[in-house]
Amino acid sequence: MTIRPVGQPNVHGGLGGMKGRWRLFRHEAGQAAGPPPLAYVALYCVCILVGLWSARTFGEIVIWPTNGVMLAALLQLHRRQAIGTVAVCFAINLASNLWRGDPMPFLLLNPVMNLFQVVLAAVLVRRVGGAALDLRRPRRLFAVSLLAILPAVLASAVIMVSLAAAVRDYSLPVYIFTLQRYFGMELLGLLIVTPTLLLIARAHRFRGVAKASRLEVAGLMLLLTVVTTGVFSQNVAPLLFLVFPPIVLIVFRLSPPWVAASIMIVAIIGAIGSLSGQGPVMMTRLLDIAGLESVQDLQRRLSLYYLFLLVLILTAVPLSTLMSERRRLIARLEARTLAAQVARRQAEQSAATKSRFLALMSHEMRTPLHSVVGYAEVLGRRSDLKADARRQADLIQEAGNALLVLVEDVLQVSRGTDALCLGRAHLPDLLAQATVPFREIAELKGLTLRIEIDPGADLPVWTDAKRLRQAIHKLVDNAVKFTRVGHVLVHAARDGDMLTLTVSDTGCGIDVAILPDVFDPFVQSDDSIARDHVGAGLGLAVARQLVERLGGRLTVESRADHGSAFTITLLLPALEAQVDSAAMKAVDDGPRVAPPRVLVVDDHSGNREVARLMLAPTGAEIVEACDGLEAVEMAKTQSFDLILMDVRMPRMDGLAATRAIRALGAPSSTVPILAVTADAMPEDAERCLSAGMNGHLAKPITHTALYAAIDRVMTDSEATAAAEAA
Repeated sequence: MTIRPVGQPNVHGGLGGMKGRWRLFRHEAGQAAGPPPLAYVALYCVCILVGLWSARTFGEIVIWPTNGVMLAALLQLHRRQAIGTVAVCFAINLASNLWRGDPMPFLLLNPVMNLFQVVLAAVLVRRVGGAALDLRRPRRLFAVSLLAILPAVLASAVIMVSLAAAVRDYSLPVYIFTLQRYFGMELLGLLIVTPTLLLIARAHRFRGVAKASRLEVAGLMLLLTVVTTGVFSQNVAPLLFLVFPPIVLIVFRLSPPWVAASIMIVAIIGAIGSLSGQGPVMMTRLLDIAGLESVQDLQRRLSLYYLFLLVLILTAVPLSTLMSERRRLIARLEARTLAAQVARRQAEQSAATKSRFLALMSHEMRTPLHSVVGYAEVLGRRSDLKADARRQADLIQEAGNALLVLVEDVLQVSRGTDALCLGRAHLPDLLAQATVPFREIAELKGLTLRIEIDPGADLPVWTDAKRLRQAIHKLVDNAVKFTRVGHVLVHAARDGDMLTLTVSDTGCGIDVAILPDVFDPFVQSDDSIARDHVGAGLGLAVARQLVERLGGRLTVESRADHGSAFTITLLLPALEAQVDSAAMKAVDDGPRVAPPRVLVVDDHSGNREVARLMLAPTGAEIVEACDGLEAVEMAKTQSFDLILMDVRMPRMDGLAATRAIRALGAPSSTVPILAVTADAMPEDAERCLSAGMNGHLAKPITHTALYAAIDRVMTDSEATAAAEAA
């Protein structure tokens, strides 16, 4: 059956019921726990027999544990089993009263009041403790004890003692004493037996909480039994306090079910010793209280025993649940820490795998692109090429460059943040280099591409020139791509230490709905199959990532059909102006360095031919080596003014070859070495420099990039030699 307030709907819930629901029986879907019904009946019979033996032997019953057994059965069993078990226990209680010869109305009143107490306690326990009856939480344990068991026992005690007082005409002192004695006897029975049975039935919840071995468990329980027996078998000194140290040890070392069992051991030994006239309880000096002359001294002294057990329960059980909860939380923390460490190692392994994958993909995609772009550029520079063939070569180079840009964009977005490479940068040259690739495209579309630099904005700055140039490159590319008529303007201005770079156009603009997401990867204003432009939607995402890596901010202002303006804001204090010959040279004014002898080291014959064709206009003598081992042998016997070194090669890679050449005597050990490799990641460039190379140039290369890199390497080498000579 289900008991609920009048007017409240009977809403069925889960195992624990809904909030506000009053129920008596365990939900039928609940998982079975605890002993079978016959075990409860057998334990109830044992408790009845012990009570009868105690009453006949000592004329007194110290604790009434039968109600605790019946309450545990009612809470643990399902409806039919619970009703059957309680009915059998009620019949056994009635039969024992008949056998004991209890007079009417107590013959029927005692079993009825016991049943009333158990049912009321069960309903309250369901209400405040939930259907799961998880007593591991101290808060729930206190709620069950104070808001369920105590009110039920108090209500039954008041009713029972009041009826007895009416029949036997108790005086007020006797009524009060009988009430407190009945209340203590019934309360301790429920507080000791019911939680013990519930905790033992759910001992699996505490598995692994306590780390004590079986030997330690046996030793602690034996210690408690010996100490408690010693305390309650002597009349020399009031040694009740000696029981607490073993209990505290059990609390800190064992789980709550063992603590509950230890309290039951203390209660049994203490009851037997007290009834036998032994122990500290019997040493209690009684006060002379008027009206209690007819009450036996043993009954009055048992009040101290009830108080002792109550303090023991209220101390040990909550403390045990606290320790159990602490151990459980520590175990969970350790498990989560271990899981976090495993996840961290997996993330680090994934990051390392990702880095290796990106490096490999960068190398494998740049290697064929090097031949495509290189040969196309060399072919396009031939003076004897027909117009249609030159146009086809230009288209090949344009497609190769577009593919290279896409590869670099994907790698940039994938690898995230890298270390900055700071240096002195000349802004006018940087802007010119960023816009050069698009001037021809703009002219073909009839657009004007111009650069405007305000006074004061042309001073050198200290920044990562490569990243800043790439960011502007992406913005100019985007502006030229989406502008059909008008102009594209790159404007630089300075306000104190704040540098502002704006790329504006008169193109189609950006729809307001897309504007908030325009810097997200793979977002495009037009991704339909009818669009007239190409791209993966990575350019603006890469530009924002580069600008943010430089510590700046990239914003956009745009309206559909009214053009767009992308603004880069950077905190870049201006440096003192000085002549920088390398920075002031034009990007594409032909070869500037003509080394007499150049060693080209690469395992791909096509790559060596591209380098030879690009260097041919300089008049340099080109010597080729197919791997690092051959390069080292040549460096031992020949003199070179420059070495172009690949990195990934059979037999001996470029890093090992560089170290071997640096280990040779002069002049081979001082020859400038430029890495020309498809390993284009920042860490790859760092490895090249660490191995002793003077510079790093990523494939695919162009005339402009190759000559600029050679210029930097030769200039740095000459400066180093001059510094060493001085």
